[in-house]
Amino acid sequence: MKYKFIAVDIDGTLLNSKGELTPKTRKWIHRVWKDGILFAISTGRPIQGVMPLIEEIGLDLPLITYNGSMVLMANSKEIIYQRVMKPEAVREVYRLGEKEDLTMILWSENTLFTNRIDGRSKDYASLTGTPLQLVDSLASIEKRITKMLWYDEVDRIQQLAGSIPTVLMNKEVVSHTSLPYFLEFVDRQASKAIAIDVLVRKYGIKREEVMAIGDSYNDASMLEYAGLGVAMGNAPEKIKRLADVVTTGCDEEGVAHAIEKYIYGGLSDERDTDQQVL
Repeated sequence: MKYKFIAVDIDGTLLNSKGELTPKTRKWIHRVWKDGILFAISTGRPIQGVMPLIEEIGLDLPLITYNGSMVLMANSKEIIYQRVMKPEAVREVYRLGEKEDLTMILWSENTLFTNRIDGRSKDYASLTGTPLQLVDSLASIEKRITKMLWYDEVDRIQQLAGSIPTVLMNKEVVSHTSLPYFLEFVDRQASKAIAIDVLVRKYGIKREEVMAIGDSYNDASMLEYAGLGVAMGNAPEKIKRLADVVTTGCDEEGVAHAIEKYIYGGLSDERDTDQQVL
C-alpha cells in the first residue's frame, strides 16, 4: 500500500456537522488499523476534548492535540512531543486580547483558564468537557501555556485574523482559525505538520507515505506536508486549492470515501492535479 499513515482532523472532517462519528467511518478506521496503517487524530482540541471520541473508536491512537503543541498516545498518555508558548508571546497575546475586550482561553498543563467567566468561556468549557478556572495571575501560568484562543463573533475574528499576526511576528507565535469564531495561538514550532513529522520519524514512515485529511486553516500545514493532502468538500476554497484532492463533505462521510479510494481503490501514483472530487 502506498500510504502507511493517515492523519485526520476531527471537527468538520472525521465528525459530521452534528458532531457524530458514523458507523461507516468507524469501520474504515478499524480496517486501516487492522491492516497496519497508522491512523492519528490531528486536532486543535485538548486531550480532554478528544477522549470521548477515542472511547467511541476503541483504539490506542496517536493524538496530535492543541494544533500540534502536544503529541501523545491515547491510552498511556505518554507525551511524544510538546511545545509551550514563550512567556513574552503569552503576555503579548493576552495584552492584545484585553485591549480588544475579548474572551480568552488559555491551556496550561491540560488545565483550562479564562480571563472572564461569561457565556463564551462557559460554552468552550462545555465543548471540551473541562472545568473552567479564572486567571488570577498570568505570571503564575505563563511559562506553561500550550495554546491560547480568542473567542468572538465570526466577523470580528476574521478581522482580527487579518491584522493581529503582523503585530506578533517577532514573538515566535503563529495564529490561525479553527472554528470560524476561534482565533488560536501556539508556539512557532507547533503545527500539525511538525507533529506529523515527529510521528513519521518515530515510526519509520516516509513523508510521501502520509495522507492527511482536513477542512480548515489549522489543517493547512499538514495538507501541504503530506504525500497526499485531502481537503473536505466543506472546506473553504483556499484550503481546497492547496490540497492535492478534494473528497466529499463531512456529512457525506468524506473521510471514509478518501480511505476507500486512496488506500484500497488502486489510485495510481500520478498526482490528481485537477483536484478530483471523489
